[in-house]
Amino acid sequence: MSVDSANHKSDFMRYIAERGYMHQATNLEGLDARAADGPMPAYIGFDCTADSLHVGSLVQIMMLRALQKTGHKPIVVMGGGTTKVGDPSGKDEARPLLSDQDIEKNKKGIFKIFEKYLTFGDGPTDAIMVDNADWLDTLSYIRFLRDFGSHFSINRMMGMESVKLRLDREQNLSFLEFNYAILQAYDFLELRRRYGCQLQMGGSDQWGNIVTGIDLTRRVDGQEIFGLTSPLITTASGAKMGKTAGGAIWLNEERLSAFDFWQFWRNTEDADVGRFLRLFTELPTEEIQKLEALEGAEINSAKVILANEATRLCHGEAAAQKAEATARQTFSEGAMADGLPELIIQRAALSETNLIDVFTAETLKLAASRGEVRRLIKGGGAKLNGKAISDGEACLQETDFDADGKAQISAGKKRHAILILAE
Repeated sequence: MSVDSANHKSDFMRYIAERGYMHQATNLEGLDARAADGPMPAYIGFDCTADSLHVGSLVQIMMLRALQKTGHKPIVVMGGGTTKVGDPSGKDEARPLLSDQDIEKNKKGIFKIFEKYLTFGDGPTDAIMVDNADWLDTLSYIRFLRDFGSHFSINRMMGMESVKLRLDREQNLSFLEFNYAILQAYDFLELRRRYGCQLQMGGSDQWGNIVTGIDLTRRVDGQEIFGLTSPLITTASGAKMGKTAGGAIWLNEERLSAFDFWQFWRNTEDADVGRFLRLFTELPTEEIQKLEALEGAEINSAKVILANEATRLCHGEAAAQKAEATARQTFSEGAMADGLPELIIQRAALSETNLIDVFTAETLKLAASRGEVRRLIKGGGAKLNGKAISDGEACLQETDFDADGKAQISAGKKRHAILILAE
């Protein structure tokens, strides 16, 4: 499969290839021709396992955004139905099952993210959001088996990566999870019938599920539809994208502050700057080529641009500017900047609040465990007001706070927070 953007007829496929979003595609020439022939409905599915998506889903979100910007119609499919089953892809064990109330709450949180990246409406290229529970919840089991069961090969499904990995590791794969690929395949069939959807996109781990849906639609309706996957995104050092010592990089500010989101991008490895600028911003390719060619300390200016652009898309221009100003004051000027994560400490509780508890506080997430705090202290990386902490069990005192009732606590050189003394 060629990824040379010059070989493609459609703006969409040229952009996808040029920016590095393309990994695999079914009938690439046919897909390119269809994309060049006017607005094409295409979908990506997102299960409702949390009330926010994280950076690991951002490539797919940016693909939907690129789809819309090049004149096509994004369909965001919320997995209200498939969340009740659980996608085994990339998992060593079954996902916890959620209640209908939890799924609905998570859907609302996820929709807030897509409102920032896509334009929703009734026009030919306006995005729509649908829930696969609308058709999956009403399926009659015997009728479904009779109508569609014969089109699924157990032999083929046993060879799917998500199934094969579990079995090779001798890890349990329930019949419930085994059905996930069948339901996702049926989603594609249903979306083509309801909305004329002709393309499913997803991460490379979804390839087997996507191909199964294409095959089902060809067998049942005699229609050709297409699949396109993006590569697995890892950092230059081999780490999984979106995971840090502090946890997942969430896209909702209720889960992760805009400053921490900005700081995640600012801390990008030098070797990843160009690739991430292509994937996670909309800067022109010519500008990206200049930025990725910077060397030494100058590459840091490209990282700031990456952080600003990624944060602007996710949280807005004002949040991006504030995050940059906060970082400049904190790291360059040594000031106690506004915009850092904050924890309010009641004066009456000072004598009972030790530093280890502060570092592991849920609102700050400076450390994941008490053991991590102790390791930070031992290595000299845990600081209060710029001075190394020697005893994490020591409690805070009024003298730790300045005249404004503030103190700065730090975990290493890049994670900082403000403690606020309150009556």
